[in-house]
Amino acid sequence: MSDKKIIGLEELARICEERKREGKLVVHCHGCFDLLHPGHIRHFKAAKKFGDILIVTITPDEFVRKGPGRPAFNADLRMESIASLEVVDYVALNRWDTAIETLKILKPSFYVKGKDYEDRSKDPTGNIDLEEVAVRENGGDIRFTDEIAFSSTKLINEYSDALSGEAGDFIKQWGILRRQSKDE
Repeated sequence: MSDKKIIGLEELARICEERKREGKLVVHCHGCFDLLHPGHIRHFKAAKKFGDILIVTITPDEFVRKGPGRPAFNADLRMESIASLEVVDYVALNRWDTAIETLKILKPSFYVKGKDYEDRSKDPTGNIDLEEVAVRENGGDIRFTDEIAFSSTKLINEYSDALSGEAGDFIKQWGILRRQSKDE
């Protein structure tokens, strides 16, 4: 079931256009969504309330700027995880380092970000203003959810550092071995 939800941007654009012609509201969320957690799930559920169809695009691995060893899960695994959620209708991989071009292609009714993006001076990407322009130029609007916020980066940093001694060394070594075997 979830594999049918993972599609290319061109097909997703066609679906968005069809649904909008049918009078449906298309809601778009975009992000890294590494280490899918309760904050992401609540964000998606809240976003879906703005419309009829929830689409999610994710940042490609090569553009994830969260620090060494990130993303923890590659794009295919992140898309599979998101597609497994009932609330999500479609998932696609973005091709650029921002959502700006994707917003121009998909033309959602609403672009929805978490509350951490509402205070533009604290926008971790520095792109929210440009994303808002892109969505508004194509007839859409921006909305923010007010759900509990978690940070995958903070969770990784807190819990990976919590493992000390032999367990921490093992996890760190396993991560290195895992990345090496993936590259081979």
